[in-house]
Amino acid sequence: MMLKPLHASLAAITLGLAFTAHAAGPAFDDKFRQLDELLPTPGETRTASGAPGHAYWQQRADYKLRVTLDENARSVSGSGTVTYHNNSPDTLSYLWVQLDQNMFRGDSDNRNISTLPSRSAWQARGNDGVKFEALRFQLESRTFAGGIDIQSVTGSDGRPLPHVINKTMMRIDLPQPLKPGARTSFNITWKFNIPEMNVLGRRMGFERFKDGNDIYEIAQWFPRMAAYYDIAGWQNAQYLGDGEFTLEFGDYDVQITVPSDHVVAATGELQNAGDVLTAAQRDRLKQARTAGKPTMIVTQAEAMATEKGRASTMKTWRFNAKNVRDFAFASSRKFIWDAQGIKSGKQDVMAMSYYPAEANPLWEKYSTPAVVHTIEQYNKYSFDYPYPVAISVNGPVGGMEYPMISFNGRRPTKDAKTGELTYSRATKYGLISVIIHEVGHNYFPMIVNSDERQWTWMDEGLNSFLQFLAEDAWEANYPARRGEARDIVDYMRSTNQAPIMTNAESTLQRGNNAYAKPATALNILRETILGRELFDFAFKEYGERWKFKRPTPADFFRTMEDASGTDLDWFWRGWFYTTDAVDISVDGMTEYTVSSQDPEVEKAWARAQKAAQPLSVTDQRNKGMARRVDAHPELKDFYNENDEFTVTNKDRNKYAETMAGLEDWQKDLLKEGKHLTLVDFSNKGGLVMPLIVELQLKSGKKTIERIPAEVWRYSPTKITKLFITDEPIVGLTQDPYWETADIDVSNNSWPRKPTPSRLELFKTNTDPSNLMRDARTPLKNALPKAAE
Repeated sequence: MMLKPLHASLAAITLGLAFTAHAAGPAFDDKFRQLDELLPTPGETRTASGAPGHAYWQQRADYKLRVTLDENARSVSGSGTVTYHNNSPDTLSYLWVQLDQNMFRGDSDNRNISTLPSRSAWQARGNDGVKFEALRFQLESRTFAGGIDIQSVTGSDGRPLPHVINKTMMRIDLPQPLKPGARTSFNITWKFNIPEMNVLGRRMGFERFKDGNDIYEIAQWFPRMAAYYDIAGWQNAQYLGDGEFTLEFGDYDVQITVPSDHVVAATGELQNAGDVLTAAQRDRLKQARTAGKPTMIVTQAEAMATEKGRASTMKTWRFNAKNVRDFAFASSRKFIWDAQGIKSGKQDVMAMSYYPAEANPLWEKYSTPAVVHTIEQYNKYSFDYPYPVAISVNGPVGGMEYPMISFNGRRPTKDAKTGELTYSRATKYGLISVIIHEVGHNYFPMIVNSDERQWTWMDEGLNSFLQFLAEDAWEANYPARRGEARDIVDYMRSTNQAPIMTNAESTLQRGNNAYAKPATALNILRETILGRELFDFAFKEYGERWKFKRPTPADFFRTMEDASGTDLDWFWRGWFYTTDAVDISVDGMTEYTVSSQDPEVEKAWARAQKAAQPLSVTDQRNKGMARRVDAHPELKDFYNENDEFTVTNKDRNKYAETMAGLEDWQKDLLKEGKHLTLVDFSNKGGLVMPLIVELQLKSGKKTIERIPAEVWRYSPTKITKLFITDEPIVGLTQDPYWETADIDVSNNSWPRKPTPSRLELFKTNTDPSNLMRDARTPLKNALPKAAE
């Protein structure tokens, strides 16, 4: 069988799925080698399938806590008992406890390693300067009396326990080793000053209002047991600010004493509503459980009336929470409170929001509906929300998650002249998104309890991916920021990157690296590589396997492969272990048709090809020139009537002999008339990905061919792919829907397509600096005089 080149010729060609180019150079880079060299060896606790093994274990810590909020001093004092269960096969001679409030000490590592923007960034702006807020932080962080004051640590017998504080960690030495299967209890008392969130805070703090009231969002407020698990032992890495929290599950009994006119939102279920709520509030809560929309428990009018006073007495709110890994609360007399009951599987859930009047009309319209929406959507892709409450609180923290409660920012803007409250599009969707994100964290990592101190992406990235799905389900054309491949391109082409698989405290461009890139990778895995059916089954299996357990990256990777039936090591390696980018270039295209070997057909085809060649300049200029043979026709012979494309009897006889020697299927193949197009691709970015190729045919018809990433397995930098069509291909585009995060779409088409852009015209600056003139400019508004 012969091939006829239409646009180029090849000395030899072998038909197949793809051709690979091997050139002299560096050793072969196997993009598809397995991850065994990087992942921990499976065993009895964690299997090769990614599931917990038959010997899986994890520790447990139960808490009975009492805490008092001193509004005048803006401080917290607490006491409590921690019961630690050693479910490991190891004997422990000491325990590690997290003292995260010590990050707010003036001499903490967090404060000492903080830096200002680089000098080059200043110079790029044409001056040396920093923001007011940055300098304020630097100054006040050195004078604020932050950090936790541990007043006593005693055993269950009341005797003091030896303990050593190492910055944000405390080691408690046990009087006797804690054997496997045993448990121990210790008592602890402490106090600390609450940082002002907008000045010094991180993930918690208070917000002051001009009317003299505060909103308190209190977290990392008690000594919390550090995690001890099979892969890492004690996770006692220092808390520097970015690496979040690795904690154990347990039951909580918490009593919170606050001013009697405060409303408290907290992890868990309120146990003493009769002591802290009015009869009307209790009745409204009952109605909210079956309401189809949010019901006001504390109205705006009631909250605004309360905030005008200041109680001199205290009340204690009591909450119980089962099988949670942390506890947080918020308290203020400014809180409006609404609630709506929903079903999550068999669990009755109260979705609730707490916010000041300054947050309306935005919060009363969107907060609780966004909580409800989050639970409905996340349940689809993971597991049913198992807790009895889900809370969104508006205060100074822009976005932070804890079991059953989240702190979320965004408020309307008050017009300085009219006093009217309005909000921008960005504020509206920013609020909905942050609530989805923070409530969504109940699933990852509050229930699927990954090690946040080590792997930020395992909670932020997975959650950002589900957030993207929930945003899409809110309304069409939702302005989502993370998830679409096209939105990660600028980051993927940047140079200041670290792999996703980087420790939480060493991650560069945290938002892009730990949130956006893994979310985008998972969306590409779902839409382009596995397809929704396989992906959704595997992702849900991961959630079901690891809820209320502590997975590692290996468990996620292995579960996704095991449940989808797909080897994805190449994908994890490229997207999670490197900073390679996707840049697949279409370098050329050569079209062939199958020769019929019929001389009547083939020589006519060859004659047409020659006729299609452009007329040379010489022939154009010689047109009409007198020739000898025209004046003397006797000089013409056989060759003037026949050319090299004339079919001879010898040609016909040879064709007949050839056809007689062919089988019927071979004869049919010659009659197919297929067009064969060889397309050269190169991988310029380093990250192997599937080829999504849109073919435009001569008739105008367009088709899509999806070619798995394994097409690159023998040659990760250059390949040639064969496309077989019924008619000529006149155009080709790789990744036509921008679904692979290709960083350079200008080389994605053949023939090349120009990239549209804009040329901005601007005037020459005709007003140069003139110090004499500027000094004589009249003063419009005098600045306030400096204090004498």
